[in-house]
Amino acid sequence: MTGRLWPRGLRARLSLTFVLVTVLGAAAAAWSSAGSASTALVTSTQRRLTESIAGQIGATTPQLTYPPDQAALDRLRAAVGANTLVTYRDLRSADGAETGLVTEALHTAVRTRDRLVTQRVTASGRPWLLIGTPIVITGPDGARTPSGIEVYAVRDLTGVERQVDDLAWSAAGTAALALPPAVLLALLAARSVLRPVRELRDTARRLAAGDLAARSPPQGADELAELTVTVNEMAESLQTSMAAMRRMQADARRFAADVSHELRTPLSTLTAVMEVLATAAAEMEADARESAQMAITETHRLVRLVEDLMEVSRFDAGTARLRLEEVEVGNAVRDCLRARGWLDQVDLAAPEEIPLRLDPRRLDVIVANLVGNALRHGGPPVRVSVSATREQVRIEVGDGGPGLPEHVLPHVFERFYKADAARVRTPGSGLGLAIALENARLHGGDLTAGNASGGGARFVLRLPRKREDG
Repeated sequence: MTGRLWPRGLRARLSLTFVLVTVLGAAAAAWSSAGSASTALVTSTQRRLTESIAGQIGATTPQLTYPPDQAALDRLRAAVGANTLVTYRDLRSADGAETGLVTEALHTAVRTRDRLVTQRVTASGRPWLLIGTPIVITGPDGARTPSGIEVYAVRDLTGVERQVDDLAWSAAGTAALALPPAVLLALLAARSVLRPVRELRDTARRLAAGDLAARSPPQGADELAELTVTVNEMAESLQTSMAAMRRMQADARRFAADVSHELRTPLSTLTAVMEVLATAAAEMEADARESAQMAITETHRLVRLVEDLMEVSRFDAGTARLRLEEVEVGNAVRDCLRARGWLDQVDLAAPEEIPLRLDPRRLDVIVANLVGNALRHGGPPVRVSVSATREQVRIEVGDGGPGLPEHVLPHVFERFYKADAARVRTPGSGLGLAIALENARLHGGDLTAGNASGGGARFVLRLPRKREDG
């Protein structure tokens, strides 16, 4: 609940925090001032009332007779004023109904402390100040002895309470007046703080989008400026590293393309020689025939590697193009298997009438690579199924082998990657699956690798039914 109520944006949070701090500070200061003023007002009023009553008593006591009679008590009560109670042993002189507010606790405090005592009470929703004091007789020698006379006065504090309420409302008004300038200052502060943050955000987005020349000009000499300088240095280092990497990649691709191109002519000649050698191999001695067969095999492997390198070079250079034709996918897959003599080794489930506009040569390359891998590295049975929906055509190749290890799955489409170091002399170039993936993407589709739930590796080719011809 708190996460939903608290604003999520940095600007909103900063502004709200600044406003809250300012308003709370103003309110705290105003309430503190109001509280101090209220305390001072109540204390001042209490002191004024007690001093007034003490002065009235002091002016009357020299005229009293001791022990006092009822008339003396009445004169003393009249001198003090309304709402006054004067007692002497069993004698009482009272004026005003509010004298009933005098508490037993006040009586006890006056008698035990032998000095003026005050008490504040609330009755009928109104505040009252109770003042009680004993009258002390001072002898010629300065000795002070209690006379037994006690004076109690009740004074209304409603006016003082009204003034205290006015001070509280004034404090609330002061806090409210602080709100508009606090909001304005918060917006200005948020703008000044968040401007470099927004610039850093924009720079980071441009860097993420590939604009490695994006920079933010540092402003000031605070922590944000230091962060900006650090981001710029990071971007500069990244740009330098990426430029060097691109140069190395371009050099490697150019080298592979150049070498492949230069090898085509001598390999063509060598292939022709190997064909002649293959024809004559039957008449050779056993050792010579074995060497000739090895040379023929390695020559074919070298030709395949050069062809794959040239194909990869075309993908890297962006010159690979589709030659689209209307193809019946099931028949195309069957023709691929038949051309390589795999029909007897593969279980094919391909319904008729799945037409698709694609490049048949590139589809042949994809299927041949997937099925060839399953036959060489998987286990029987090898299954190929073709299916279709309104959106895509799906070709799945699976085998009954042990499947792909978890550490191999992220790398199966990497160039020259071989899961088993012992298979370095296998007929493949290490580029087959990478070329198959590039061909799938060239069609606007995708190729994924995984393991079937019942065991064995599974490769799934997905080709869209509709695509933009480019």
